Amino acid sequence: MKPSHYDDEGYVIQWGRPALPSNSLAALNALAMDCAKRQMLGEDVNIIIELYDETHAVIPTQRIIKRIRRGCGGMIGLVGVQTNQFPRSLDIGKPFLQAGIPVAIGGFHVSGCYAMLKELPQDIQQALADGFTLVAGEAEGQLETILTDAYKKRLKPSYNFLANAPTLEGIPSPFLPASLVKKTFRRLSSFDAGRGCPFQCSFCTIINVQGRTSRSRSADDIEALIRANLKQGIWRFFITDDDFARNRGWEPILDRIIHLREQEGFRLSFTIQVDTLCHKIPRFIEKAVRAGCHNIFLGIESLNPESLVGAKKRQNKIGEYRTMLQAWKNLGCTTVAGYILGFPADTPESIAHDIEILKKELPVDIVEFFILTPLPGSEDHQQLYEHGVWMEPDMNAYDLEHVTMAHPQMTKKELAQVYRMAWRNYYSWDHMETLMRRAVVTGQPVVKIMFLLLCFYGCIMFENIHPLEGGMVRWRGRRSRRPGMPVEPAWSFWPTQIWGGFKTGWQWCVLGWKLNQLRRKVENDPSKLQYSDVSLMFLPAETEDRLDLHQTYGSLLGIKSLVK
Repeated sequence: MKPSHYDDEGYVIQWGRPALPSNSLAALNALAMDCAKRQMLGEDVNIIIELYDETHAVIPTQRIIKRIRRGCGGMIGLVGVQTNQFPRSLDIGKPFLQAGIPVAIGGFHVSGCYAMLKELPQDIQQALADGFTLVAGEAEGQLETILTDAYKKRLKPSYNFLANAPTLEGIPSPFLPASLVKKTFRRLSSFDAGRGCPFQCSFCTIINVQGRTSRSRSADDIEALIRANLKQGIWRFFITDDDFARNRGWEPILDRIIHLREQEGFRLSFTIQVDTLCHKIPRFIEKAVRAGCHNIFLGIESLNPESLVGAKKRQNKIGEYRTMLQAWKNLGCTTVAGYILGFPADTPESIAHDIEILKKELPVDIVEFFILTPLPGSEDHQQLYEHGVWMEPDMNAYDLEHVTMAHPQMTKKELAQVYRMAWRNYYSWDHMETLMRRAVVTGQPVVKIMFLLLCFYGCIMFENIHPLEGGMVRWRGRRSRRPGMPVEPAWSFWPTQIWGGFKTGWQWCVLGWKLNQLRRKVENDPSKLQYSDVSLMFLPAETEDRLDLHQTYGSLLGIKSLVK
């Protein structure tokens, strides 16, 4: 099971069609299928696997309990549990524990706490006291041990595999059946081509859980999983590597995908995450585009070099941002940038100023804003925890949308307001028209940009949910409210939900109609191909230096040479 988490009103976030699949669910499913195929519990024992992604499914707790009791036993695995999902995981698991069925919880929250803290935090200690089994580290090569212990009723309180990072070559690759993939928006599946990241960002949990050494799947493994998905009609993928450009096997993997597309004629599309210096890797961008990587996520994080150095994100050189983004844009790719608000030097004024620079001088299409959050497993969290600095005690709030620690220059309320302001400022009507005009001259489908603008702006403004947790057609279960919050009576709950659904649906429709009108205006403009602005221009050095990006932070750019 992959859990969701609670919204601000205490309801589980669920959709008719969520935006993203769960790669953790895909990875554990592949490993469990391999155990079942090998009959690792004995020839007289069938291993039956059921998958649930709570972002689009109500977990039938009582039916599952009855099925396990009718068989010869079973266990519940809550997989890929992030910090904000940990409270919901405990609430999902308790009825199974009460029924005598073991429940194991793995994922970045458990792994991060075990990896970075000398003393386990209260929520982890309470989970152990309640009878949960906690699993830290990766399950490859270890799931068989857990299943055997569960089958023989000797499951341990915890398993720590962090010191045994597995090789990924020859290991079963992530796989979800089409029945689950087709429940995601755009029928998107996922896989990790590798794990590990060489950088040292202080807010990152991946380097402390998966390590800083690249571990890669082979090109043969990637080809096999792509072909398996093609057989079930799945051809869109999100490659979940934190930085695919630093995957040591990126070139043979891309070469193999290029062969599938260009020689065998398969239709394939990929979304990848890369760093801001990827354009300096010979052949990388060109081969990525040929392989079908047309959606590029980049962790820009900040325009202030001082903030980047403070967060140990030394690989980000703001002087390279324009060159890197233009390299992707010139090949018709859609660029999506992550941008963090709440670094110590940030103020409402500096953030507003930097957003204007983003809009005018950098050719980025979509910007996702996040609030700097000390996630368990990160160096930031470790330092604050060991020094006894206040952090938000409710783990449900650690979704990168809520303020979870004190800021030196803004109150909690001010930072929350700045977060909302950032979305409104970037997604102004004028700038959305600019993004469509840039799409025309760089060879992107304007309808694609229109759709992304609809999704990202609408999720924040109408659903009050980050687009990465978004989807199509939100629904709430009356009885799935967070424990401790009252269950609303049916006579008030359903009219409120029906009216709220109608109102929100109308807002989505109006925004969609307006954006489509804007798209038609842009596409029907006779001079559309003559459009240009500063962000798309290659400028001589003396002109480049006069840009606001360099005028604002020019005195800080010297930091780059000190930390190379």
